[in-house]
Amino acid sequence: MMFSTRSAAFATALIASFAVSGNALAQKKYDTGASDTEIKIGNIMPYSGPASAYGVIGKTEEAYFKKINAEGGINGRKINFVSYDDAYSPPKAVEQVRKLVESDEVLVVFNPLGTPSNSAMQKYLNSKKVPQLFVATGATKWNEPKDFPWTMGWQPSYQSEARIYAKFLMKEKPAAKIAVFYQNDDFGKDYLKGLKDGFGAKASMIIAEESYETSEPTIDSHIVKLKATGADVFINIATPKFAAQAIKKIAEIEWKPMHLLTNVSASVGSVIKPAGFENAQGILSAAYAKDGADAQWDNDPAMKKFYDFLAKYYPEANKLDGSVVYGYGAAQTMVKVLEMCGDDLTRANVMKQAASLKDFTPDTLLPGVKINTSAKDFAPIEQLQMQRFKGEKWELFGDIISGELSN
Repeated sequence: MMFSTRSAAFATALIASFAVSGNALAQKKYDTGASDTEIKIGNIMPYSGPASAYGVIGKTEEAYFKKINAEGGINGRKINFVSYDDAYSPPKAVEQVRKLVESDEVLVVFNPLGTPSNSAMQKYLNSKKVPQLFVATGATKWNEPKDFPWTMGWQPSYQSEARIYAKFLMKEKPAAKIAVFYQNDDFGKDYLKGLKDGFGAKASMIIAEESYETSEPTIDSHIVKLKATGADVFINIATPKFAAQAIKKIAEIEWKPMHLLTNVSASVGSVIKPAGFENAQGILSAAYAKDGADAQWDNDPAMKKFYDFLAKYYPEANKLDGSVVYGYGAAQTMVKVLEMCGDDLTRANVMKQAASLKDFTPDTLLPGVKINTSAKDFAPIEQLQMQRFKGEKWELFGDIISGELSN
């Protein structure tokens, strides 16, 4: 009798144990690209081609994920980061993203770079219901959750940034004669639209518009042409290689307009230094992230984490390069979302958590700039602060400005 009672008790305990473990297993949900041990993340970068200066973003992200893996991963799962080169070519981007989804079977496509490339892959990823998450481009169209629920931006939109510049110019230089130099693609056109919307009835302040193609070896003739218009403000909407060329040419022909430079080319390492510090004095831009070269952040606890990361996991990185700061902040945001997912690593839950960020502050964002998203707002960062280049670094001035579009 004693034996059977013990046996029954043991059997009951065993059944209860199976029930608990069964429930635990039931709570784990995976889509393609996730398991008990791994989370596979896909990425596309222009490691070659006209925008190759941005390739360091992917390398920074790879290094950050190595750090996370070395520290035990995300909820015990290691990140498998698969990154391909698209040479800033939309057809190549589509080819590579199909490979990531259909061959590599990634859970998400994270931080693919470039407006043209992301535009080319957006419909495909949305039709496959694969997150196109925290894209590395400021096009306004990444914030369209109704039409493209699987696509989300990260940085402030080009239109938001451009509207801030328009407000600044109408206040500081209301009689300005403005020449706009822009890349002839979705990036440049989106920015140009933001400028015109920002100026509104005063859009006639823009007296010249000149576009360039990324296939051009040099843009010198465009700069000479714009100087001849008599403009006293130059708005430089170019990717790093061409932005640096423009800065150098303006100095060479001794044109001295007020110069506003888009944030995506405000990197000291990949743009300003190659163009020459002496040629960049007084250039204006706007920022949402800390400058890794600025001594004011040397004792900032958050930036100390960034510097420690570089020393241990990416020692060859140039901390002057804003793209390194960018890659770190984007990767930190991706890790935050995956942590929020817990054991529900489905693509739908990844997007749900990405749209549930509340006052998240990666180490590299400026004080006062926070990441917030919702099911109706897929624009994580919507704040910037004006800055002026002086000596060998950017100096911030004024207040944090919201570039949020009013509904």
